[in-house]
Amino acid sequence: MIKKMKQYFTKNKLSPTNNRKKVGIILFTTTIGLFFLFVSRLTYIVVVGDVGGTSLESKTEALYEGSKVVKAKRGTIYDRNGVVIAEDATSYSAYAPVIDTYVSGDKKLYAQEKDFETLAGILKNVLGKRIDTKKVVKTLQSGKDNNKYQVEIPNAKSLTLQQKQEIEAEMEKKGVLGIEFNEHPSRIYPNGVFASHLIGYANVDVEDNQETLIGAIGIEAAYDDVLAGKDGEIVYQKDNFQNPLPGTVAESIPAEDGQDIYTTLDSRLQSYLDTLVAEGFEEAKPEYLTAVLTKSKTNEIVALSQYPSFNPETKEGIDEEKGFKWQNLFVEETYEPGSTIKILTVASAMEQGVFNPNETFMSGEMPLIDAKITDWDIAKGSRGMMTMRQALSWSSNVGMVKLEQRMTDAWQEYLDAFGFGKTTNSGLFNEKKGLMPEDNIVTRANTAYGQGIAVTQFQMLQAFMAISNDGTVVKPSYIKKIVNPTTGEEESFDPEVVGQVFAPETAQQVRQYMRDVVEDEQYGTAYDMYKVDNYKISAKTGTAQIAEGGGYLEGENDNIYSVVTMLPAEDPEYTLYVTMKKPKEYKNSVIPTIANAILQRAMDFKEVDMVDTNTIQTDKVTVDDYRNLETEQARTMIETKGLVPVVIGEGAKIEEQSTQSNKHMLPGETLLLLTEGDSRRMPDTTGWSKSNLLKLANLLSMDVTFSGEGYSVDQSIEPGNPIKGKKLHFKLEKLN
Repeated sequence: MIKKMKQYFTKNKLSPTNNRKKVGIILFTTTIGLFFLFVSRLTYIVVVGDVGGTSLESKTEALYEGSKVVKAKRGTIYDRNGVVIAEDATSYSAYAPVIDTYVSGDKKLYAQEKDFETLAGILKNVLGKRIDTKKVVKTLQSGKDNNKYQVEIPNAKSLTLQQKQEIEAEMEKKGVLGIEFNEHPSRIYPNGVFASHLIGYANVDVEDNQETLIGAIGIEAAYDDVLAGKDGEIVYQKDNFQNPLPGTVAESIPAEDGQDIYTTLDSRLQSYLDTLVAEGFEEAKPEYLTAVLTKSKTNEIVALSQYPSFNPETKEGIDEEKGFKWQNLFVEETYEPGSTIKILTVASAMEQGVFNPNETFMSGEMPLIDAKITDWDIAKGSRGMMTMRQALSWSSNVGMVKLEQRMTDAWQEYLDAFGFGKTTNSGLFNEKKGLMPEDNIVTRANTAYGQGIAVTQFQMLQAFMAISNDGTVVKPSYIKKIVNPTTGEEESFDPEVVGQVFAPETAQQVRQYMRDVVEDEQYGTAYDMYKVDNYKISAKTGTAQIAEGGGYLEGENDNIYSVVTMLPAEDPEYTLYVTMKKPKEYKNSVIPTIANAILQRAMDFKEVDMVDTNTIQTDKVTVDDYRNLETEQARTMIETKGLVPVVIGEGAKIEEQSTQSNKHMLPGETLLLLTEGDSRRMPDTTGWSKSNLLKLANLLSMDVTFSGEGYSVDQSIEPGNPIKGKKLHFKLEKLN
């Protein structure tokens, strides 16, 4: 075989010339074939526009088309009178592109090395001491040397809109570019500690490189979907260097701003109650102290306070090691209510026809099956014989059990009718439903004086309505309405009636007996302790043991002390419920001090200027552009719109305004106007809210700091003095 192969190759051996010719033919033929194959494939790609299942058209669009998210404005939370409780704000952080490919045509948009000193100087002039020019220059140089796309400017975060605009104006004036800004969402809570657990707060959350405000607790969390709105999008064209081309917006999906929530809170009463509860907390040093004031006809919450509390803007106070509680105690904690439930026991017995106010019985103790019912004063020697009416004012457990025994199963049915054992459907997270009593005679009897049953404070507020509202039970509420700021559409939240539990006459009679608690010198457990000028007050105190670990705590002050008051007694306008758990320094004056002060304030407001909540003006006003107008002309136009103008300076024309044109404000809100020229003097800010103080600082492009909470009582630049420097400081206090 090998021999034959050699013979074949020898026989067919060609000359070198023929070999080269043959190779050339093969290469030429192969080249022609590859050429036609390439042309065919290219023709297919051009015609079909698809490579390996990928659309070339979409890839091209992605290369030259960009998009930007348009953030929706989070809804504002107001009190019942339109006072801002929580609102959106925008802060800015400065950065500098330093890569030399960041251009648009012949225009260099990046920070050039020759301009580093100038840019640092601009930042220093606008932002003051927080800017170290050498550090800025070093940061810019380092970014350029390391071929970074951009660098963050040190200490140039949390900038106001005015500071951003001033930096941009300075760059334009000096003919330099290179500083740009990122927007950051933030949330302002102008009142500081203000029903903080109910209102809650919103945190910044980052997802897909987008910053969004997300509700953490309270209304901010429970109604996050209502407040959040829906982001929009802008689609635009990009150049070869991936920079946006001016004027090339191809598509725009507008953002849908979040809806505004109007709560039932009255900021005047809320701020005052927060102050009172904070002072009581400091004095008694309890585990917690709560107070809630409602309108007796509708069960709308006008003030609600829980301590320890926190500042939702600064997060000051959130320290669990110091006893801070994340729980909203009004819906998340269950407890045995103690003697305040006795007003319900007496009313139920009256409805059942088994209550005789003049009937006498021996107080102290009584046997029940294998247990013994004892009165709270048994260790000191009981009062002995007393009437059933006195059993309520003196808070006799024995008297209440005697009534419960006569009602058979009716008392348990009343407990269900009040709403115990089920949530009030408040809408707040983690609301507990409590526990109904076990199915045995002793435990059921104990519920007549507030043991053997676990409740929440919202459930107690609901049950108290049976007495304060002439027998009609209404669910507690904290939202008045939700308003769409774009369309003006409103969703109102009317009081939700649970049912008619007692006849009006029964509730009225019980309120009369409750007056004995504070008016009967001999049998009133809180005689002369609760009082409001010119009004009669109905009250019932309670001292409840705390169930823990299968038994009751036995420490001297290991109790929950409480009171429910209704004012005026004859036809209540307000119901107040206060609780204090395990005070380290118990004083029986702490709760009355809170109750008397807030009830007096509430009645004073009602007599003088209590707002009719059905006629609240909530239609928003669109702000016009008042810049370059004559000062007096602008002032008149603003007043005509129902806004309050405050002019800063003595110039003939308006140079700047605190709220931009086409934005919306509520009637009665303050619009600050800055006049042209240098003759600007500090206004008297006494009584200004933190929100208006922030507007002032932003308008003046000044850094502002605060001490305290509430409203302005002192300012670093005296009223009437020239406005100089870059810093402002205000001392805040809650108005009494």
